[in-house]
Amino acid sequence: MGLSKCKLGELIELVTETNSELKYKADDVRGMTITKEIIPTKANVKDTDLSKFLVVHPYEFIFNPRTHGKKIGFGYNNSEDTFLISWNNIAFRVSSKAKGRVLAEYLFLHFNRSEWDREACFRSWGSSTEVFSWDALCEMEVDLPPIDIQQKYVAVYNAMLANQQSYERGLEDLKLTCDAYIEELRRNIPSVAIGKYLIPSDERNTLNLSADSVRGLSVSKDMIETKANMNGVSVSNYKIVPPRYIAYVSDTSRRGDKMSLGFNRTKETFLVSSISTVFKTDTRYLLPEFLMLYICRDEFDRYARFHSWGSARETFDWDEMCDVRIPIPAIEIQQDIVNIYEAYLTRKEINEKLKTQIKDLCPILIKGSIEEAQA
Repeated sequence: MGLSKCKLGELIELVTETNSELKYKADDVRGMTITKEIIPTKANVKDTDLSKFLVVHPYEFIFNPRTHGKKIGFGYNNSEDTFLISWNNIAFRVSSKAKGRVLAEYLFLHFNRSEWDREACFRSWGSSTEVFSWDALCEMEVDLPPIDIQQKYVAVYNAMLANQQSYERGLEDLKLTCDAYIEELRRNIPSVAIGKYLIPSDERNTLNLSADSVRGLSVSKDMIETKANMNGVSVSNYKIVPPRYIAYVSDTSRRGDKMSLGFNRTKETFLVSSISTVFKTDTRYLLPEFLMLYICRDEFDRYARFHSWGSARETFDWDEMCDVRIPIPAIEIQQDIVNIYEAYLTRKEINEKLKTQIKDLCPILIKGSIEEAQA
């Protein structure tokens, strides 16, 4: 038997089980991304009624019917865990009558392609918000090779996925090692105010850098491409951020109780808005990379928010930054811990590239399976 064509509605069925008995809790709630990953929810569901949330078992699919920038938030539960998703999302599975025709993993390869995203968005409707409905999904067509060919190409995908996941577990071990060193320092070294090791900088754009050098500061503590429209904007008064300098926005009241901050890890010099505070450290005593290990922690955001002051807007000013207290070991120990963390960052970047390569492989595998079925 060669290639067959059918509508997805012939292969899948809705998942309607709800958390009516509240067996699953807030920690079990998951979300999905436009890169087709399942992640812990970013929503605050602490006081939410979870009884109407959908229960998702292994080998079931989820998607957000609201389109996001020509992409569909989607995920496949390839774990052994059961979790919850919000009632306004959709969950489905391969129907019992179709299990001899299609593998759930093969369907995920089909969904995990930009071609599928484009067709799904084309089939979406709405005025203020475009919605990709269950009915629209069921009307989409799919080419199905025989099960043995599906299994062959799924095996290739699973082998690469297992390799990436193994790499990712090693990545987390590095992060835990770094965190353990920081906790040990807290127990064994008295904390001191960092102010005497910080050097503020108010240097403006004397280098005549262009708007291409402008960066934004994020709550994830990264310097990012600016989202502002820089057309016609003069950047002569923008502050420069040389390599190994730190910049932050003092206003903490408008960003979900988090501070927007960034560290220039590159060899380039960037520009930030004049409202930003820019500084460097005295590297004889405090490495900026070591300081960032503390600044990037959630507890620093909580500290900065608690110590912010103001009426119309609350700010964490320079004096408050200088009063932050951390344990500061010998510079050699700082460097050793930083080396571990930078190894973690490097491996994290490689891991993201592996994920991208696996995603890019999906359309190739689907194409290969179809061509083999047609041969």
